[in-house]
Formats: sequence, C-alpha cells, structure tokens
Amino acid sequence: MIKIAIVDDNSFLIKATQEKLSFFDDFEVKFTAFDGKNAVEKLSQNHNIDLILMDIEMPVMNGIEATNIIKNKFPHIKIIMLTVFDNDENIFNAIKAGADGYLLKEVNPKNLQQGILDTINGGATMTPSIALKTLKLFRSPINFDNVSNKEEINLTMREVEVLEQLSKGLKYESIAENLFLSKGTVRKHVENIYSKLQVHNKLEAIQKAKTNNII
Repeated sequence: MIKIAIVDDNSFLIKATQEKLSFFDDFEVKFTAFDGKNAVEKLSQNHNIDLILMDIEMPVMNGIEATNIIKNKFPHIKIIMLTVFDNDENIFNAIKAGADGYLLKEVNPKNLQQGILDTINGGATMTPSIALKTLKLFRSPINFDNVSNKEEINLTMREVEVLEQLSKGLKYESIAENLFLSKGTVRKHVENIYSKLQVHNKLEAIQKAKTNNII
C-alpha cells in the first residue's frame, strides 16, 4: 500500500484527485493539507508517507517552498508537483527544490497511477509537455532572477468582465443578459480567456486570474 498525501488550497481539486486515486487499491490517502505550511505541520506529527501530490500556487507557503523544506527534513518522501501551471520558472524552481515529478492536474487516473508507481520506483514522472519544456530549459538555461515573477497576461476589458461574472458562479445565459451579449459571444470570450490563461476549465481560470490580480 502506497501512503499518499495531497496538498492543495482548492477543496474541489483535492476531491477530484482523491476520486482519481480511488480507482486503485494500492493507494491510500493518509491526509490532505490546504497549503505548504499545513503540510509541513502535519508531516512533523506523522511523516509515515511515501509520496505527496503537491500543488504550486497556494497561500501562506507555496508548493515549491514546501517541497524544499520537506525534502530537507524527510528526504525519503517522494514529491510530485500536481498543478495547472506549466510555466518555465515553476518547472525550474520545482526541480531545483527537489521535486521528483511534475504532472498537470488534467492527468487521467491511469497516467496518474503510472506516474506515482514510476516515482516510487525511483523514476521521474512528467507530463510530456513538461518534459519537453524541461529539456529546453537545460539546453538554454534562463536566469529567472532577472525575470518578473508575474506572468504577462493580456485580457481585454470585456474578457475580464466575463471572467468576473464567471467567478460569481453565473451561467452563460445570465452573463449574456448582464453584459448585453449573445450566449455564443460569451462562449467565445470564455474560450479566449482559457487560451490566454493556459487553463482548461472555469475553476482553473478563476484561480489563476486571482493569483495574478486580474479579478
């Protein structure tokens, strides 16, 4: 039985990850934590954990900071970054902090299972797009100290308005009425928002927009 911890500030995404793991009898979720500091505190009480699925963008203490601390205190624990963010700086800093793998949250249950097993057996699991970015980083290293921490995201005013409406839980029909748009136009704005933010669903879009102070 592989003992797993999940660290994420989004309770919905924790449940989604738990559901993916529930398909497999050889995984047991020992605890969940809502930020890096909370995870470190829980591990200090019980570090009988084999592997952690770690989010990156979290309040109080992010996943990269937590990975660095955990790897120094409990080097036996494997850590896979499980995140919506695939920018070069996060990948570089996660590897530097000691992460054993890097998967995007869109990963399906079977690939998540295989990634965990590979990591437990000494491998380094990565979503293919992340592996490609990692190779490029090693071929052409970037000095991230000279790069702004904030991503440059250029949403139009109308896209920001649509995103704000989405964050309130409104459906496309209501957003269309509120902004005097057609439902099809709202849907097109949402597609553009997802593309610019490099996300795949409403929750990820709202989370990333808040992180970057867009809404």
